Amino acid sequence: MLRIGEKQELEIIKKVDFGVYLAERQGDEDKVLLPKKQVPQDAEIGDVLSVFLYKDSDDRLIATTRIPKLMLGDVAMLKVKDVGKIGAFMDWGLEKDVLLPFREQTRKVKSGEEVLCALYVDKSGRLAVTMNVYEFLRTDSPYHKDDRVTGTVYETSNNFGAFVAVDNIFSGLIPKKELYGDIRIGDQITARITEIREDGKITLSIREKAYLQIDSDAEKILARVEEEGGRLPFTDKADPEKIRTEMGMSKNEFKRAIGHLLKEGKIKIGESDITLI
Repeated sequence: MLRIGEKQELEIIKKVDFGVYLAERQGDEDKVLLPKKQVPQDAEIGDVLSVFLYKDSDDRLIATTRIPKLMLGDVAMLKVKDVGKIGAFMDWGLEKDVLLPFREQTRKVKSGEEVLCALYVDKSGRLAVTMNVYEFLRTDSPYHKDDRVTGTVYETSNNFGAFVAVDNIFSGLIPKKELYGDIRIGDQITARITEIREDGKITLSIREKAYLQIDSDAEKILARVEEEGGRLPFTDKADPEKIRTEMGMSKNEFKRAIGHLLKEGKIKIGESDITLI
C-alpha cells in the first residue's frame, strides 16, 4: 500500500517520457509517479528506489527522492516561508511548501521565524503541520532526575504551567509552581529534570536545587534593592504572588535568600521594607 507522508522502498514498474511509475511490486494497480527530474540517470524497470510520498500542487499523489525535514508524526523546527489567507507556508525541504493552517497555530507566526511543528494528514488527505505537538511527542527519553536538558516551549497554561518539547522530541512540563519570569511559546529553555513520571513524561524546573540556587537568588535581591535606591518596599512576609511577580521566585526561595543575606550582614529587615546595610 502506498503511504503518504512516509519513506518507502518502491519498484520501478513502468518508464514514461515524464518519469517512472513506482509500486510495491510488478502488477500492482496502486502506483505513483516519480517525475523525470527525480529519476536516477541509470534507473531501469525492476530497480527499487527509496522515495517519500506527498501530494503535488494539483492534489495528486507524487513521489520524490528528496527527504523532507520531518516524516508523518515527526516533530521538527520549520522556517516560515510566507503567511497567506489560509495559514503559513513552511519550508520542509521539498519543492512544495507544507501548510500550517491558522487553526493549527497556537500563536501568530511571521515570515522568517522557526516554529516547532508536527506533520499530520488533514481531513482532505493532504499533509499539513500543526503547532499542537503534544500528542506527537515521545515518552521514552534516555534522561534521569537532575539531568539538565534543553527544549522548546510549545504551549502555556494558567492551570498547568509551560509545556516543553525536550530536545524537540520528548514530552516535558514546567509546573505552574516552578514557572518564573516571562516564558512564551517558542522560547528555547534550559531546565533541570525533577522527575521522570511513570508514563515517561518529564517534569522540569528552570531553577537549581535550593542549596545551589540560594546564592543566585541573594544576588538578584541585592541588585533589586540597589535599583530601588537601597530600599525594597516589601519583605518576606509579603503575599506569595507579589513575591513571585516582583522577584521571579517562590516565597520560600525568597525567605531562604533573605536569611542568607541577613546572616552575611548585608541587609536589615523592617516592618515593611528591606534595606541595605
